[in-house]
Amino acid sequence: MNAVRLPFLWERLQPSLNQAFDATELSRLTTFVQQVTATGVTVLIDPHNYARYRGNLVGSAQVPNAAFADFWSRLATQFKGNPNVAFGLMNEPHDIATEQWLAAANAALAAIRNTGATNVVTVPGNAWTGAHSWLENWYGTANGTVMKGIVDPGKNMVFEVHQYLDGDSSGTSPNCPSATIGAERLQAFTTWARSNGYRAVLGEVGAASNATCDQAVAGALDHLKSNTDVWAGWVWWAAGPWWGSYMYSIEPAGSTDKPQMAVLKPYLQ
Repeated sequence: MNAVRLPFLWERLQPSLNQAFDATELSRLTTFVQQVTATGVTVLIDPHNYARYRGNLVGSAQVPNAAFADFWSRLATQFKGNPNVAFGLMNEPHDIATEQWLAAANAALAAIRNTGATNVVTVPGNAWTGAHSWLENWYGTANGTVMKGIVDPGKNMVFEVHQYLDGDSSGTSPNCPSATIGAERLQAFTTWARSNGYRAVLGEVGAASNATCDQAVAGALDHLKSNTDVWAGWVWWAAGPWWGSYMYSIEPAGSTDKPQMAVLKPYLQ
């Protein structure tokens, strides 16, 4: 394993918009990043806010794009000297106009690059950034249409999509509908990214451990290995000591690996 995606709350790090970061929370974040990146592991920092701040949408009157840009300007300034830090713009925007999210993402990208940061930036789409729904329009204009308007002045971004392998792609069930569902749900996005010259990271993938899901996970990761012109990597959701008995967690139980690790090990760096 050579990457860790670290979620945190925007409000906890920046209690007031356009104001300084909380010193205690910033220290907690920077200490983690320094310790982990010193080992050569990449940390993908992830404001886990669903395109919201205190319940208000980014791009609204309460949370204008300028405030989102200010947040990312401060965060990029903090970490731009560390090439092992990747910037995840936002976790899973949803119930927002796709065009509204694009404008916010472009404002944040411009602010990041204005700091001089050259770090990789991962950019999600709307609708929880599902790979399976990238070309659908039930949530508004399709990501596959709108997100082609992304502008990274530093030309070092990848799209971040998420994909769970249970029946409705929500990551809430132990059952997978078929052994081939992993690769099937990624295929349309892979084709879109290739045809438009984009790269991507699978920022969340997960499933419970059973025969069908194990095959589905292997199929998804085989798909990534077979399409490395598009796919830069993947991150399992989730791990960490707070997850307890969560069925997708790969946090070891003492010194014992979770069952999913038997499937994942052949795909690790």
